[in-house]
Order: sequence, then C-alpha cells, then structure tokens
Amino acid sequence: MAADIDEQPAGYERLLSAEHAGAIARVAAVIAERRPRHVVFTARGTSDHAALYGAYLTEIRLGLPAGLASPSVVTLYGARPDLSDALVVGVSQSGGSPDLTEVLREARASGALTLAVTNAPDSPLAAAAELSVDVAAGHERAVAATKTYTAELLALLLLVEGVRAGGGPLPAQEQAALAALPELAARTLADPTPAQLAPRYRFAAQLVTTGRGYAYPTAREAALKLMETSYLPALAFSGADLLHGPLAMTDPDVPVLAVVGSGPGGRSMEKVLPRLGERRADVVVVGSADVEGATRIAVPEVDERYAPLLDILPLQRLALALALTRGEDPDSPRGLKKVTATM
Repeated sequence: MAADIDEQPAGYERLLSAEHAGAIARVAAVIAERRPRHVVFTARGTSDHAALYGAYLTEIRLGLPAGLASPSVVTLYGARPDLSDALVVGVSQSGGSPDLTEVLREARASGALTLAVTNAPDSPLAAAAELSVDVAAGHERAVAATKTYTAELLALLLLVEGVRAGGGPLPAQEQAALAALPELAARTLADPTPAQLAPRYRFAAQLVTTGRGYAYPTAREAALKLMETSYLPALAFSGADLLHGPLAMTDPDVPVLAVVGSGPGGRSMEKVLPRLGERRADVVVVGSADVEGATRIAVPEVDERYAPLLDILPLQRLALALALTRGEDPDSPRGLKKVTATM
C-alpha cells in the first residue's frame, strides 16, 4: 500500500503526458460532438467515489444533469431505463465487475453513448463500451485502492474539461495548472503529519468524515480506506447532511476528519465547524488554511476542482499508518480481494 501511494505523483505525470492526455481528448471530442443531454455514472466501492466527483464536475462545468446509477435496477430487477440521450460512464479499476458491464451493455442497446474509465483497457467493461479511457495507473499491489482512485479522478477531470473545450486542447492556463500537480502531490506526500496523528486514533471506536462539494467524495473515500485497512467504523456525511441529525453523535470520543478547501464547498464548512466545536468534537482539518480549534493536515491551495487529487493523499497515509498502529496488515484486509464481482 505504501508503494502504491508513493507512485501517485508519477501517475499524474504519466496521465498528463501527450500520449494519455491526447487519448482522453479524442474521447472528449466524440462526446462533445454527440452532445448528450445528461450523464449517468455507474461504479462500485472506491470507483463510486470517483464517479461522484465526476458527477460534480459534469453538473458544475458542463451544466448537464448527472447522477449515479443503481446497477441492481438492471441486474436484479430486469428494468431497462431509456438512456437514449445519455452518456453512461462505467468507472472501475479492474473493469471486471459483471453488474457494471451489464449496465453499460444495456445502456448501449438502448441508444446511449457508453464510456468505460478503467485501469484495465482489455477488461469486459471496456469491451462492452463504445468508448474507453485507460487511467494508466499500472499494476496496483494492495487490495485497498489508492493510486487507481486518483488516476480515475484525474482522468475524469481531463475528460470533463476536454468536453468543455469542445474536444480540442485545454486552455494554456489550465494546462499549466495541471502540470504542477505531480510536484504538489509529491510535496503533500512528504508531510509526516498523517503518520504522527495515527496514534491519536489508535483506540477510537468510530469516526466521522465530512466535506462539501468536490470535497465530499474525498470524505467518503477516506472513510472507506479507514474501514478497509483498520476496521474502524467510519461514517461519511456531507457538511450539510451532518447538521441534519448526525451532528448529535459527535462528542469528544468521536473524532471528525473534515476536508475544507478554499472554494465554495470549503467556505460552506465555516458554518459546520463551529457546531462541531460546540460538541467538543476532536476535529482534524485537511486543507490549505488553519481553522480555529482544529488540528490541520496542510495541503497546497489549488483550484477547488483539483483539490481532491491532493486532499486524499494524506488521508491515505493516515489510513496506512493507523492500520499499522492498530496492529493490522493494510495489504491484506480480512475478507477482501482485489476484484469483487457483484450482480
């Protein structure tokens, strides 16, 4: 897991290369030409959080309605939704889950434009889709996905911005900002703070993660990583939903990890954090600015769209360090395997 985490800056650089970014741009050009009226994502596990990020990007940057499909609608109930005006995107590291492949197959039969975003370009999912994007993360050794998750995020970012640009080159300013990501990721991973914080949660019985907007998928992915590697029950809530009831469970014995960026999503958390303070919750913030009353894991300040590519890195480090602190083996989580086949 440590090796996979460390490879992410190189993975960003590889995906931003002319070869891979150019391939994504060609897919974006086809999508822009077809002009779908809405976008449906289908995914499981870690990839579901990448898909949620893709949905935020789609609605905010392209102005198209977007949502996450429930594969069981097709695979268990036999329903065949009319997706003739949609772009249906399957997101999967392995591309091997039968239910996602079935969703794309049925969507394509109904007239949808289908796309597979996967780390396995020869997978059944990629074969079922009309279009395919290779996230080019390389072989992932650990069961808990890390580098494939961030590769999916970056691929979806390049795809959406490519569609927004009409399938041509991204604006020069955007290209320059993206080119800085590998170095920023390396700097973020070099920070020892996550490992230093791990003993703080050694005896925690449960934990809450939270964020809004682009940060919400990060909160959900962080919770999953903690559950996978440390078997620590972790509940993820958007900052807004946290105030609608779950806030009552927070107290000094329920730590909170809050992802607080510098854009609208982060600013909206300014109403949430004081309420956590009232509950005397133990709050650690992942963000680029200090928050009164909270410990901070520092990340560089970037455009809010890019922040998920950096914010998750120290949380992966924290999950790894906490698993080791609690005497667990993060490379072999009990009961899990790399590819989970669901129907």
